[in-house]
Amino acid sequence: MRLGFTLLLLLLVPGLGLAQIIRRSIPDKLVVLTFDDGVSTHATAVAPLLKKYGFGGTFFVCEFPPDFADKQKYMSWEQIKQLDKMGFEVANHTLTHKHVGKLTKDQLIGELDALEARCAAYGIPKPVNFAYPGYAIHPQAYEVLGEKDYHFARIGGDRAYDPTRDHPYLIPSYTTLKDNREVILKGLEEAKYGKIVILTIHGVPDYAHDWVTTPPALFEEYLNYLRDNNYKVIALRDLDQYVDWKEAARVIALPGR
Repeated sequence: MRLGFTLLLLLLVPGLGLAQIIRRSIPDKLVVLTFDDGVSTHATAVAPLLKKYGFGGTFFVCEFPPDFADKQKYMSWEQIKQLDKMGFEVANHTLTHKHVGKLTKDQLIGELDALEARCAAYGIPKPVNFAYPGYAIHPQAYEVLGEKDYHFARIGGDRAYDPTRDHPYLIPSYTTLKDNREVILKGLEEAKYGKIVILTIHGVPDYAHDWVTTPPALFEEYLNYLRDNNYKVIALRDLDQYVDWKEAARVIALPGR
């Protein structure tokens, strides 16, 4: 009872920090779908299915080396532009999928700026959200993201996102694979009591990286499950409706700080 009362105070009393993070009540069964690496099947398979089910989604795009020119594996920028026109979010995964810990600050800024410039050239809105390539994090990246006013940055971790505890630059997600169906279905049950479940999905299938592929039949099973169980499925940018990312960044400490 004492713990419950303390949490209630934190959420309801202005000035106690956590209260101001939540802009509006977070409903149970809130799920965010994210898709990494700009792979070809995001355009040919994923986007049409999301439209069919009426779901939102965020596509973290990059020019994945060395095979970005191979359009059997990766989307063209024309296809990425079409995702934007269909109403999906296009977000930043660095230009060349570089792990942030292997870059100097200037190099990281250059990677983000270059991807933003590609978006601008194709009339795509400037990205405001980021996903760490390879889930590799580094304190320097937090500084850069803050300077560039990015809202949220997604990692892995296979757990639900708690906006009152997880820093907006360290948002955890579940990664779908060909053989972890039970992990994903169990994870979706965590979307309650103020927690949000975020899924990271690569190719459906992934012709470039088979070890992170999601079979098309399994992907559609997940979509059916979300629809049949009345989940609300949104893009990462839609978290702005529920979470004040600036206040969360101010109140929630980053590792090592």
